[in-house]
Amino acid sequence: MIRITEIIDKIIEYNPEAELDLIDRAYIYSARVHDGQVRLSGEPYLSHPLEVAGILADMKLDPVSVAAALLHDVIEDTHATREDIESMFGKDVAHIVDGVTKLSKIAFKSSQERQAENFRKMILAMANDIRVIFIKLADRLHNIRTLQFHKSEDRKRKIAQETMDIYAPLAARLGIYWIKKELEDTAFRYILPDEYEKLKGLVNKDRKEREIFVETIKHKITEKMEEVGLTCEVQGRYKQFWSIYSKMESQNLTFEDVHDLVAFRIILVTVPQCYEALGHIHSIWKPIAKKFKDYIGFPKPNMYQSLHTTVSNSHGDRIEIQIRTWEMDKVANSGIAAHWGYKEGRVVDDSVSKTYSWLQNLVENQETIKDPDEFLESVRIDLFPDEVYVFTPNGEIHSLPRGATPIDFAYLIHTEVGNQCTGAKVNNRMVSLNTELKTGDRVEIITTKNHNPSKDWLNFVKTVKARSRIRQWIKQQEKERSVTLGREMLDKIFRKHRLNFNSISKTDDMQKTAENFGFKTEDELIASVGYGKITPLQVVKRFIPKPEEEDESIIGKLTGKVQPKKNRGGILVKGIDDILVRFAKCCQPVPGDAITGYITRGHGVTIHRKNCVNALKTSPERQIDVTWNEEATNSYPVTIRVRSLDRVGLLADIAGSISKNKANIISVNTTFWTKEKVENVFELAVENTAHLETVLISIKKVPMVHEVKRIDR
Repeated sequence: MIRITEIIDKIIEYNPEAELDLIDRAYIYSARVHDGQVRLSGEPYLSHPLEVAGILADMKLDPVSVAAALLHDVIEDTHATREDIESMFGKDVAHIVDGVTKLSKIAFKSSQERQAENFRKMILAMANDIRVIFIKLADRLHNIRTLQFHKSEDRKRKIAQETMDIYAPLAARLGIYWIKKELEDTAFRYILPDEYEKLKGLVNKDRKEREIFVETIKHKITEKMEEVGLTCEVQGRYKQFWSIYSKMESQNLTFEDVHDLVAFRIILVTVPQCYEALGHIHSIWKPIAKKFKDYIGFPKPNMYQSLHTTVSNSHGDRIEIQIRTWEMDKVANSGIAAHWGYKEGRVVDDSVSKTYSWLQNLVENQETIKDPDEFLESVRIDLFPDEVYVFTPNGEIHSLPRGATPIDFAYLIHTEVGNQCTGAKVNNRMVSLNTELKTGDRVEIITTKNHNPSKDWLNFVKTVKARSRIRQWIKQQEKERSVTLGREMLDKIFRKHRLNFNSISKTDDMQKTAENFGFKTEDELIASVGYGKITPLQVVKRFIPKPEEEDESIIGKLTGKVQPKKNRGGILVKGIDDILVRFAKCCQPVPGDAITGYITRGHGVTIHRKNCVNALKTSPERQIDVTWNEEATNSYPVTIRVRSLDRVGLLADIAGSISKNKANIISVNTTFWTKEKVENVFELAVENTAHLETVLISIKKVPMVHEVKRIDR
């Protein structure tokens, strides 16, 4: 466990004038309120805030950040309040600590909603003061370093997956790559333990030979730079395990096919020297086409700058080389923390704040997204941008995620430009609106007054802003149509029961009825009837003395036809009985999956997995709460992909493994994706996700199999 004296020594080294009294007081207070608490490791709880503060000291952050790190868990885990922190340590410390504190005392409908709201709170806080996320990253880094002390394997995997989905991308977006890499590699170890150990063994197998190779290449580069009079430092490092594994997966490579396990770095003094060094590297080794990237001329949004090139030597070895200045190297390691420069009375300059405008985009997007799963998905999209850089007709540069279209660009400029977009020119040529933009493109948007967005745009837009604005417009249009339809349906059913809907709708009783159904206004209730979430019969029953004996389904009310009762097996639909239910073929939900239902006129409720792309495209107003019926004992179809080296008896062994675990094979399709490698796609019948996981683990143990994965159809 790091000691407070070590943390203070680190701070004095980079900031001799630091206000150490604030840190001393924070340490004493934290020790007092956490007294008696222990970690899962058995260590005193105080060890955790000390480790987090030590990580921030390594990042050379200011005393306020370090003090907040020492206090970051006191509101959540002790009797301390925000008011206590503010009165003793000031508003800045209190704001940061409150921003890091999870919403543990509020009741939520689901764990997904709790997670989404915690991230929403954190994003709002870090938009005001980015030091919130520095502490959150340091907190997660120490927690995942000690993840082995959790007893539950499911809990370990869940924390590791959240780390991979949210925290590692956040670190990358902030340019703090050393934290990103450690988070990814440690999370990889828990998410895919077998693959991690297998890859670790393969990397270590020929380590001595590779170390000789590294020294040879470093010597060759150093010799060339000295020959041309360039003073530099040359470094060689192994790529992180997750980076190697991701490359193997994305490019369908075996370990033996990955030729750039080691990356080299040349660090110089000035930018001109970087370009000069690049020329000399290309003079001794042959550059590989399309493997050069100039992040000096086009910096990444997190301010990362470097020249990247991949070359091939006379033996055919691929050598990946990064060339940068010392200042760029500092930013590459510390990201925004290198520019933060926090000392008393200093703030980040406007250029740095502008670079992190994506944070403000996150804040703007979260305001329009209420569904927790959609919000978390939008966060992930914003955190994984493989950027392209495009220009306006005036020469202003904008970054967009790879695959973005003119529609995304239009919404980036302004919501109204996006809504009224009818065409686009890229490099002075008319293009379709789903054209993927490339770095260097000059984009001009053509607008038409009173034009409206198209629902089809949701099929190809990439940015959260474009998607949320289009959905917002569609939602508004559907609401207006549904209010009209709802009024017609209610008027008809009220007349059937000899009641005047127009007269009743103006009374307090209708407002109370809306509130009883969980709506704030009468219009919301009427729209819900139009959407099909509530039947007109449910509403009229509140105004007649005796309950009706009629039993009409939601679909019958929408189509005017009464549907026969259907056995929906394993699904319970909130508030509705005897409704037609079908399972989406695209995502094949099975018990254990998070699911959602979507009302479709004439076809009942379709059940999707919550993260299904097709479900996300559907209007949220047609969404309905559904749950698995735990009493049902059905089997459900699911599709898996098995990739392996081909051999005699392979298919029989895989089939035997599936059968042994009591899963039924519905169909199988075999294709060869290289001469020696085979891909088998099975459709199986399983009971639930736990049953599926048992089958997948069993198949992974079959010799020559290197990937088993559930896929959508």
